[in-house]
Amino acid sequence: MQDLKQVVVIGAGVVGLTTAVRIQERGGYHVEIVAETLPSDPKSIKYTSHWAGAHHVSLAGSDVRQQKMDQETFKTMWELSAPGGPAEGCFLRIHQEEYYAEGRANPEVLKVMPEYQALPTSALPPQCVEGISFKTLTIDSPVYLNYLLSRFLAAGGSIVRGSVQHIAQVIEGGSGIFSGRKTLASPAAVVVCVGLGARTLGGVEDKDIYPIRGQTVVLRAPWIKFGRTISSKLGLWTYIIPRRSGDIVVGGIKVENDWYPVPRHETTEDILRRGFALCPELAPPEVRAQREPVLEDLQPIIIEEGCGLRPGRKGGIRLEVEWVNSQDQKKVPIVFNYGHGGYGYQSSWGSATIASELLEKALAE
Repeated sequence: MQDLKQVVVIGAGVVGLTTAVRIQERGGYHVEIVAETLPSDPKSIKYTSHWAGAHHVSLAGSDVRQQKMDQETFKTMWELSAPGGPAEGCFLRIHQEEYYAEGRANPEVLKVMPEYQALPTSALPPQCVEGISFKTLTIDSPVYLNYLLSRFLAAGGSIVRGSVQHIAQVIEGGSGIFSGRKTLASPAAVVVCVGLGARTLGGVEDKDIYPIRGQTVVLRAPWIKFGRTISSKLGLWTYIIPRRSGDIVVGGIKVENDWYPVPRHETTEDILRRGFALCPELAPPEVRAQREPVLEDLQPIIIEEGCGLRPGRKGGIRLEVEWVNSQDQKKVPIVFNYGHGGYGYQSSWGSATIASELLEKALAE
């Protein structure tokens, strides 16, 4: 342990956990995660990763760096989701359909997906001008987060519950200030993966960070084994995301700078209306076998409604290094990896690779 470089990762959302795994598994490091909220905790507005759907459908647009991160992440997740694979139970491989009310600016982004094809006009919903289908996967986010945590611990990492007010606390005393360790020491490096918390964390206080509120409804509908998404000219975005467990996440909304921490009833009703219009197959098969289903048929299969605050950032993900002097004037590199907006899962392994490479380069200087 004494020969290993000590690294502290602040934050245990999907980005923090993935980054910690990537660094720990490189070898030569002992990584400690310091986080106020952990994957096994009850769901909270403070912990966005629990509320994600989630599916892998890249929204990278013309951003080449984002495209590469998304593609690396999909490749890694596809391998993890293979039958008999190490994390098969976290994923569901599905046939995905995407419908657009307006033409896409960067259609090449999704052409790399397995079994990609353009849908004929006759297969499009009303008012849509384009549609595509491909194979992808969905992630059961609570299950996957705990997989990442267990993988990190199995690789030799450790975790400490603590609420960091200022990065100077960790730079000077490491994780020991939160665990009651008698001997405190400055780590070799600190990695900041705090999502929306970057707006208020002392020493970071990034005012380019802002919330993008999302809201979903979870249904119990194990007969749904496909994904479907539609975007309208009004900016509405409706999606059906099935999980391996048989739960279905129906969404959603994207509202910038909305901090409201609990589901709004009127939004839930709107999401259910849009979701049912997009996917009437959500109604139980026994109902559809007897009559035309109606929206009210979804009421008995509702499990929960929830909302989360995606960590948006002007300028995109912050992936860079800054050097900070510790109390004893030792220079400590701070690696930043946050601001993923609504694509934390689908870019997680790609951004973790970049963060780990930045760390290695900084410590080699």
